[in-house]
Amino acid sequence: MSAISRRKALIIGASRGLGLVLANELVGRGWQVIATTRQGGGELQANADAWHGRLAVEFLEMTSPEQLDALRERLEGNDCRLDLLFVNAAIDRGDLPIHVVSTDMFTEVMTTNALSPLRALETLRGLVAPGGTVAVMSSDQGSISRNTEPGYELYKASKAALNQLMRSYATRHADDGHTKLLIDPGHNQTQLGGPGAPLIPQESIPNVVDVLEAQTGAPGLQFLDRHGESVPW
Repeated sequence: MSAISRRKALIIGASRGLGLVLANELVGRGWQVIATTRQGGGELQANADAWHGRLAVEFLEMTSPEQLDALRERLEGNDCRLDLLFVNAAIDRGDLPIHVVSTDMFTEVMTTNALSPLRALETLRGLVAPGGTVAVMSSDQGSISRNTEPGYELYKASKAALNQLMRSYATRHADDGHTKLLIDPGHNQTQLGGPGAPLIPQESIPNVVDVLEAQTGAPGLQFLDRHGESVPW
């Protein structure tokens, strides 16, 4: 595939874990990828060096509207047109019942997991080509109907809020021609998922990319797992 015809993706939050594996999986399938990180160096930069220009690194603190604007301006200056905009960023502050969560902790998690991903989509959506895809990494932990076991109340609430905000986004931009996806990658062994999780990103992310590629051009918003099956809201 020539550089001219190569599909292009922007991955927000790719310094480690699911985002890092996602960036590499896309490059391995012939995509040109721009991946963001908050800090220089590390495995993402090493991978970018190894891919010889097919993986580019941009610096971004996603919770900063000013940095989002600056990233958009840099990409616009390079005439960047995206086939995929994927926001992968989330934090967790432990398994606490909601009544002991501090206001600062609540604000931090909700800002990072729900507000900032939608700010990123709104800021960067103009770079997405007609027929392109905007996607956000969600979790079945955000499914209200599946919330039948105790634990991780703040994280669950933040993902449910993310899903609701994405539905509002999809309603507001119903006629923009973009495919819109919320993706549940399963419970993976990452810094967020912990070492005891049943999946590893190298197993689950190829399935996620299969879903992304299969859903290209699909109308409306879908909440899908890594096998392309619908997750109940």
